[in-house]
Amino acid sequence: MKRVFSGVTPSGHLTLGNYLGAIRRWVEVDQHQADALFCVVDLHALTVEHDPGRVRRLSRQGATLLLAAGLDPGLCTLFVQSHVDEHARLSYLLECVATDGEVRRMIQYKEKAARERARGGSVRLSLLTYPVLMAADILAYGTDEVPVGDDQTQHVELARDLAARFNQRYGQAFVVPRATPPRVGARVMNLQDPTSKMGKSDDVGPGIVYLLDEPDVVRKKVMRAVTDSGRAVVYDRASRPGVANLLEILAACTGENPSALSGVYESYGALKKDTAEAVVEVLRPVQERHRELCADPGYVEGVLRDGAERARAMARPTVDAAYRAIGLLPGGGGRDTGDFGVLSAAR
Repeated sequence: MKRVFSGVTPSGHLTLGNYLGAIRRWVEVDQHQADALFCVVDLHALTVEHDPGRVRRLSRQGATLLLAAGLDPGLCTLFVQSHVDEHARLSYLLECVATDGEVRRMIQYKEKAARERARGGSVRLSLLTYPVLMAADILAYGTDEVPVGDDQTQHVELARDLAARFNQRYGQAFVVPRATPPRVGARVMNLQDPTSKMGKSDDVGPGIVYLLDEPDVVRKKVMRAVTDSGRAVVYDRASRPGVANLLEILAACTGENPSALSGVYESYGALKKDTAEAVVEVLRPVQERHRELCADPGYVEGVLRDGAERARAMARPTVDAAYRAIGLLPGGGGRDTGDFGVLSAAR
């Protein structure tokens, strides 16, 4: 059975874009058809200025929402990245294989670094190297497929390059993964700026629908969505991005085709109203299950604990093999640290 890995960063509240673009596919397809691992990648949230308490809250909320959306710990492995040391262990090895040039070419690094500088902040080294950590997340588990949106395919390509380079230089250690983009709703755009992705960490404005938004809040945001000049409801991403975004959201919520839906509506108002109601209905069961899980935090903690144990057991043999292949001397670690335990310096 193929192995699938993907994750969410607790850098902001999960959005409709996260759900339609990734999470729903994990629930409906990946956990049933693959040996699937899903991770709250909390180490990635440390690459920019952050509040520690907020990262912890969003990590817990993210895991709870993934379960509320339908991830089943009996079918998949759900865990928190920092609970499995093999991610950080492997990341350093891959930094020793990656080049400065290829990580600086990452589009997301350029965009996020520019935003940090514009805010008057400094750019952390971890922001530059986090695509290598992402590669470690993927490669540690012998991942075959990584279901991602098109904004993350460049990072999967880096993981492929690093895996192939390591294998060529030091011997076969990693499976070379491939990206598998979603079919519909792959890139939900901001309702106030339909040329930009609906991102959870970049904005708190009315253009973002969050998974925990109340129904009336959802309706208000969708009804105020930016459309385009003219009155015809036409599906054309290039010339009518606002209308196209609404049609794609409606299509993703209802299972219809956005082009076919464009012929149904004669006004923007009717399209917005139906889109808003479709979003409310899609989010309703997720929000109801989220409330149930919040009332039983011990269950979520148990799922994450068991998931980390399973993930650790899967990742450790691969990472230990990579340590041997690259030339590191085995240590004297016990059962908790594997063959390559931390060597304490003599005092």
